[in-house]
Amino acid sequence: MSKTWKIYILALLSFLVGTSEFIIAGILDKISSSMDISLVAAGQLITVFSLVYAVGTPIIMALTSGWDRRKLLLYALGLFVIANGLAFVMPGFGLFVSARVLMALGAGVVVVTSLSIAAMIAPQGRQASAIATVIMGFTASLIVGVPLGRMVAASYDWKMVFGGIGALGLVAIIVIALTIPSLQGEAAIPLRKQLALLKNPKIAMALSVSFFWLGGYSIAYTYISPYLLTITGMGEKTLSTALFAFGIASLIGSKLGGYSTDRWGVKRTLTSGMLLHVITLILLTLAAHSSSVVFPLLILWSFAAWSSGPTQQYNLVTLAPESSGIMLSLNSSVMQLAMAAGAGVGGVVVGQISLASVTWIGAIGVGIAMVLTILSFRRSSVGSKATAESSVEPLQRA
Repeated sequence: MSKTWKIYILALLSFLVGTSEFIIAGILDKISSSMDISLVAAGQLITVFSLVYAVGTPIIMALTSGWDRRKLLLYALGLFVIANGLAFVMPGFGLFVSARVLMALGAGVVVVTSLSIAAMIAPQGRQASAIATVIMGFTASLIVGVPLGRMVAASYDWKMVFGGIGALGLVAIIVIALTIPSLQGEAAIPLRKQLALLKNPKIAMALSVSFFWLGGYSIAYTYISPYLLTITGMGEKTLSTALFAFGIASLIGSKLGGYSTDRWGVKRTLTSGMLLHVITLILLTLAAHSSSVVFPLLILWSFAAWSSGPTQQYNLVTLAPESSGIMLSLNSSVMQLAMAAGAGVGGVVVGQISLASVTWIGAIGVGIAMVLTILSFRRSSVGSKATAESSVEPLQRA
């Protein structure tokens, strides 16, 4: 089998894992109803998953840094399959939460190890493209996995989604065992060295932008299904279509965000994307009861939200080009923490205010990210100007 096909297999694996993470938002109302729990309690399934993913993955990767990558991927995938099997068969909310914890641990290691293997087996000079292909699989789970999961949950029991993911995971174990070669692990980067980057004010502020941007998004997205069904009054078929359109818009937004960054720069792309993000969330609040208006606004929201993704990744890498791998790892953890915090805040909003309020509360979070972005670039420009003036002064004296 060619190296290209092996990378596509890793991308499909990333798609499977991504679906297991994002699907909860698509079937939140069904989980709430069948388990006789509140929407707020069901929403915390996303908080738990993201929190365990963010904290557990770096620790496991550090402890297993010397392991053969193929062996680590198979073990992590095995844990992921077992967790999905438990989610499928175990009754009760508490046991389902336990299954989600195991699922998050397996998923995080699968994604990071898949990215590592893709870079190792890619032809020379094509490593970045290989990594992008695997990431695209994760993104595709939002486009196809979530609406497909919603359709399965609508036609059968929602637990069938996890049974299906577990079965496909078993197939993936066999395929990985037969196709991926043994690859020696690399030396781990000490956690102290990773955290040392946070002492840089520019990097700390940039990571704060990631946190508030995705946190604000998560406040609204976590409750998107009950919001559209209850507040907007969408039917089941329309909801599945809306989720599919939402996913397509995220892909287009991500692509155009990267293009805009190359053409017009990071500052303009980030600020304009976040401004549009805030505006669409506010408009969703105002037009919440009109499905004909909400549908195009959903597409615009997804487009605006994900246009910031590649731009922010690039922005972080340029802040510390000599530590790009560490920066992307830190950003990945921050984004998962943001998803957890957003789901948690969203739960408080639904419980204490109303389900209809998640959009404008989310807009506040994204608005904070936009302000931090403007301040960070203003600080950078002031610093650059001061450096230039200090270098010119000795020349004038001479």
